[in-house]
Amino acid sequence: MRDDAPALIAPMPVHRIDVDALARWLAMAAPHIAPDLASGLSVQQFQGGMSNPTYLLTAGTGARFVLRKKPPGDLLPKAHAVDREYKVMQALAGSGVPAPEMLAYCDDRSVIGAEFFVMSHVDGRIIPDPAMGPVARADRAALAFSLADTLAALHGVDWRAVGLDRFGRPEGYLARQTARWAGQYEASKPALPATLDYATMDRLRDWLSERVDVADESAIAHGDFRLGNTIVHQTAPRVVAVLDWELSTIGHPLADLGYLCLPYRMPADLPGGIASGSGLPSEDAFLDRYCAASGRAGIDDWPVYLAFAFFRSAAIVQGVAARAAMGNLSSAGIDPLQAAARALRLADAGAAIALGADRARREV
Repeated sequence: MRDDAPALIAPMPVHRIDVDALARWLAMAAPHIAPDLASGLSVQQFQGGMSNPTYLLTAGTGARFVLRKKPPGDLLPKAHAVDREYKVMQALAGSGVPAPEMLAYCDDRSVIGAEFFVMSHVDGRIIPDPAMGPVARADRAALAFSLADTLAALHGVDWRAVGLDRFGRPEGYLARQTARWAGQYEASKPALPATLDYATMDRLRDWLSERVDVADESAIAHGDFRLGNTIVHQTAPRVVAVLDWELSTIGHPLADLGYLCLPYRMPADLPGGIASGSGLPSEDAFLDRYCAASGRAGIDDWPVYLAFAFFRSAAIVQGVAARAAMGNLSSAGIDPLQAAARALRLADAGAAIALGADRARREV
């Protein structure tokens, strides 16, 4: 197996599904793909950090599809929204934004035990490392710019025209998201050791709460846009599909951009950073490419978007730690204490950006 091939395993015990029940439902509810299931169906589970368990469905004919469902167990409010994923990707069909074709959605939990949807399978490479280790050095800048262009294309979609006028509130996005993720990390605390120190996370939350009154913009915000949530062409350095839309909404486009640029600011002791000399464009060059693709003259309040991205990432990782502690995570091998420690380090990094922004403002 190539080091950029999607990792597949037999479904984990907690994530096993009734394959026969699934095939029967598809034959009734999705006849446009049911003929491919007539000669049998096999199921494998993708690995790699998906918060919603994701499966490769292979028919006896060789046709392949992908199923994505909610995880089992007690879930945080509004988390794991597979219905939103289905809706936004369906709306993007024909928009020019690369997304898999949506084939069927089921909200009847009696079929396989959870809400799920089925989409087309897209061949390509999965590259989780922002430093693009498996990518030829000569191709890395082109792939980075493809990410910038893809994000700009998403933000350029007229969300009202594609039927997403009720998909989210366009105003006050950063304020609402700061409050939301503060609530999510509070909700995760009971599953984790009471000795964890959240003082820096609280300071970062308070700093953001005082500075999120930025100029409002509205676009389809992916919410988790990064290299690892895309499929890259088998041979060319370009994005052919964007995945993992559960956090998508109508929101501020620069929040997506700040999140995508986190690897440039990641502490050296944490994985996921970009080292100098990696063959990737600089942060400034990357921002210039996004601005050119989206028609922007520049970006105001950039530290606010970066600090928010670290804050939200810390809350997300803490949620992963809590689910690992409760035993309902979709990927194996994640230690809840290590994940919780990573969440706190992400909060430290966000607080450092906030402190640096305050210092620069005083010097001006």
